[in-house]
Amino acid sequence: MHFLGELILILLATTLLGQLFSRLNMPAVIGQLLSGILLGPAILGLVKPNEIISLFSEFGVILLMFLAGLESDLDLLKKYFKLSFTVAGIGVILPVFFMGIASYLFGMNFLEALFIGIVFAATSVSISVVVLQEANQIHTRAGTAILGAAVVDDILAVIVLSLFTTFSHEGGKSGLTNNFFINLLIEIVYFVAVWVVFKFVAPYFMKLAEKVEVDYAVVIGSLVLALSMAWAADFVGLSAVVGAFFGGLAIRQTPQYKEVQSSVSAIGYSIFIPVFFVNIGLSMTFASFVKDIWFIIVMTILAVVSKFWAGKYSSELFGFTKNEGNIVGAGMVSRGEVALIVAQIGITHHLFPEDIYSSLILVIIITTVLSPFILNYYIKRELKND
Repeated sequence: MHFLGELILILLATTLLGQLFSRLNMPAVIGQLLSGILLGPAILGLVKPNEIISLFSEFGVILLMFLAGLESDLDLLKKYFKLSFTVAGIGVILPVFFMGIASYLFGMNFLEALFIGIVFAATSVSISVVVLQEANQIHTRAGTAILGAAVVDDILAVIVLSLFTTFSHEGGKSGLTNNFFINLLIEIVYFVAVWVVFKFVAPYFMKLAEKVEVDYAVVIGSLVLALSMAWAADFVGLSAVVGAFFGGLAIRQTPQYKEVQSSVSAIGYSIFIPVFFVNIGLSMTFASFVKDIWFIIVMTILAVVSKFWAGKYSSELFGFTKNEGNIVGAGMVSRGEVALIVAQIGITHHLFPEDIYSSLILVIIITTVLSPFILNYYIKRELKND
């Protein structure tokens, strides 16, 4: 019963603060994160991390990555593959390189520094989409480039995360056996199985679910498929979020995906996903804020610049004007949900020092808040030029 009281507080705080930030034309997710900081040990101390919150949070992150897969438009990706892959590929390499080196210079070992680079490899397109829609720029060349690159970006970030957990033996993530090469082979087999599910199993399975005369059978079927892929990914030594993401991608290719997306969004965003964001905030403290101030400043600058340059200069290679390149670069800056998920995986499996966790979350929040302002500035410049 104590947890029910905490859940009421969490849902009220995330809804009210999310609404406040939306009214301020800022991402609602920032309000949800701040709810965790406000309710948690850092400020009010009304909610403390516990096993039930952790369990809800883990299910929330699986649903969030499943929805990210559902929202990934592979048709758009096929149409603008070269452009999207170039923007996203460079957009993954530069943050890993620059932020990895910076983390190493701040005293982290090689694997810790590499993982921090991976945290900042992904882009959250949802925030950029809102800005593009409001300015009627979603179907422009720059808008399409941002959407396509974000799909590839998420896929690449998930693959890089998978490779890291395979090659790193820290945090107990060593796979099914003690032999690295056998583990690698098992994980390759897993990805072959993912392709089979994607191509053959998902369409047949969803058709079958549609014939079952039970309420929400299609949604239940999609969750069974996605959760099975998440469980299998965890079983072979990968992260469960990897399986959930590819489960979403597989369902996206079926005619039933809109029904699934609507229902799973309702399940996720009403309870489990708010708890995930609050759980991140619960882990934050301000004890090391002053000590880490230079780390925060340097990492924020590198987080913004690495994505901005990647988007700007790689899109200009495909004939975009300088300002169109600026729009693409600005649209790729926001980190948002995926970066938070990767950071959470890192702290859970001790893949970087615990004392810099709060600082990393703060850098993710700052880039997420800055992104819409930078994007809006360059869109206004583009509209003036027209």
